[in-house]
Amino acid sequence: MTVPPQEQLPAEWWERLVARLIESLVFGVFYYILFIALWAVFRTVGMDDVLGARLSGLLGWLVAGFGYTVYDCVAISRHGRTFGKAIMKIRVVGEPGSGVALKRSLVYPAPTMLMGIPVVNLLGGIFVFAVGLFILIDRPMLRGPHDRFAGTRVVKDAR
Repeated sequence: MTVPPQEQLPAEWWERLVARLIESLVFGVFYYILFIALWAVFRTVGMDDVLGARLSGLLGWLVAGFGYTVYDCVAISRHGRTFGKAIMKIRVVGEPGSGVALKRSLVYPAPTMLMGIPVVNLLGGIFVFAVGLFILIDRPMLRGPHDRFAGTRVVKDAR
């Protein structure tokens, strides 16, 4: 049974935050495993001092951020939610299709790919904070810039 759009309640800001924190924890573990593996490879081949010993961290963030972005896009386009949103019983609604999910994922979480670059990581942190702030001040829809850009909303599941 489909719930009409006017009856779908927007997900609360804290539900969205907890969903992202759950996903970030999992992808953080993936990043650290990748970082250790890259560090071991670079150390073995004598490249551990490249970029001031930051190469494994930079590549780790790039690969993990890209993986998170691809995962977010695929999960939203196929199921309307990621595993964090499924745990929190919220979903993304809007126009169906991978184009919408791609637009949404390019605004957020795609900038996480840049978090391994010094100075840029500070700008990335400010951007993530701004996304959360926009969600808080956008009443009553609670939409972030990525939702506005893609024409989506995050709503609570019909219970």
